[in-house]
Amino acid sequence: MDFRILDASAFYAGIPFRSSDVCYTTPLVYDEIKHIKKNHDALGTLLETNRLKIREPDSESTKTAIKASKNTGDFPQLSKQDISIIALGIETNGQIISDDFAISNVAKNLGLEIIPIMTKGIKDVGKWVHYCPGCRTNHTAGKECPTCGTPFKRKLLKKI
Repeated sequence: MDFRILDASAFYAGIPFRSSDVCYTTPLVYDEIKHIKKNHDALGTLLETNRLKIREPDSESTKTAIKASKNTGDFPQLSKQDISIIALGIETNGQIISDDFAISNVAKNLGLEIIPIMTKGIKDVGKWVHYCPGCRTNHTAGKECPTCGTPFKRKLLKKI
């Protein structure tokens, strides 16, 4: 079965409202977007016609998503909703519909398919590292260099 998994940006772009395909999202994302087209009860119609299904990812997939996002350095940029979308993608091996670069980087590092909506999507996939622009040293934790006190910057080490 093909799973199209929508994050919040897909709802804001109107993807499920102009498609007859069955789409999935998580309870966390649904709570975030349930105000969309509320006057027209568009989400209610999608649910009643089974074109939108809400599915909670299992705990094992959620743990894998968290671990993967920590490995890529994207974890601080991701919300609980974002993690739930990645976890559902892991569990179902579905297409994730999103413009979020952090979701895309983690998902692509996991070998999942990402479909961008209003952007061209990400070109480079890799792991984020923190570095000190003063000392030119890489660091795994913290916000500023323990040696010189300069605030860290982030850079993507591209996957080859």
